[in-house]
Amino acid sequence: MIGNRHKCYVAEVSQILTGHAVIFMKVIIIGGFLGSGKTTTLLNLGKHMSGLGHRIAIIVNEIGEIGVDGDTISSSGIVTKELTSGCICCTLKYDMMYTLKNLREEFKPDVVIIEPTGIAFPKQIRDELAQMDLPDASFAPVVHLVDASRFNTEVQQIPAFITTQIKDADVLCINKIDITSAEQVVSVNDFLHKLNPDAEILQFSARANDEQFQKFIDILAEEGEMGLETEERNSIEMSGVSTYSAEFTLLSDLDADRATSVSKSILENVKGHVQKINPDFIGHIKISLKFPDAMIKASLTASDGTPHIELFEQNGNTQTSLKLLAAVTNVPNEKLVDIVETVVREKLAEKELDFEKPEIPVRTINIMK
Repeated sequence: MIGNRHKCYVAEVSQILTGHAVIFMKVIIIGGFLGSGKTTTLLNLGKHMSGLGHRIAIIVNEIGEIGVDGDTISSSGIVTKELTSGCICCTLKYDMMYTLKNLREEFKPDVVIIEPTGIAFPKQIRDELAQMDLPDASFAPVVHLVDASRFNTEVQQIPAFITTQIKDADVLCINKIDITSAEQVVSVNDFLHKLNPDAEILQFSARANDEQFQKFIDILAEEGEMGLETEERNSIEMSGVSTYSAEFTLLSDLDADRATSVSKSILENVKGHVQKINPDFIGHIKISLKFPDAMIKASLTASDGTPHIELFEQNGNTQTSLKLLAAVTNVPNEKLVDIVETVVREKLAEKELDFEKPEIPVRTINIMK
């Protein structure tokens, strides 16, 4: 349960949100399964705090070798660090500690927002960081986002993993209520309360930045209860998720319409092939496609979903490249690699886009044997 008894402390830390002098470096960890809306949430949160004149840094953890979300976040102008090729709650925890110390010493942020990979255990991250020598750091309550629109499928696909994430949280945020029926939201709320009765539960749409989202921002000014140290667990092994990421350099000219078309086509075709193996897959298939002065972010989070595509302006951007990360449940790793490589190459050729693939050492995560 959130530490309401720390009222004096809360009064000090809330200065981060109200625009007054800051005493501590606030560390905020926003977790949630793949595709639950973490990037949108922390972008809105970061913009809110930056608007108050504070120094904000964001650490993004991608399970794949190639970062995708970092491009989106850095386009907002917020200092962003990427940690790839693993999970910061287990395989990359020392990289996480090193990055946080360097940010503190070199950039001196007022607030550090951490976005772990969707197959991490955020409480385990918080417990590890709390043991570091950071005397001026404080920790917000551990946040876990839930995608209300596909929650039933998540529980069916990987029940033990999802329930562990929920039980670890101080604050449970039911996201995407704008695309979910009221009955489903009530059902998810009841499930979460039964599983973690001590957690604060909020319902909002991170995209809408509504009243409940503002309440969420206020809650982050509180201090999270540290409690007992979490038993160290390997979240990658528990997740049932296989991943593969790839990057392609595009040698042809692109505009927004052409970039949107190729991104949508790739996502729909990857989805179709993955469905043949696991008709009810969940996870995150996402694309970052950069071209002169703009970037397309495209994503798909479930077998019954459709691609969501956003355009971001990036003044001065001259690079043209496509990055893709696929992380899905219950699909053999070698099949996922073959699907991604085949689909991307075929669709780029169909759109008459010349490309080359940089030689990047690739490490895949294979959970399903």
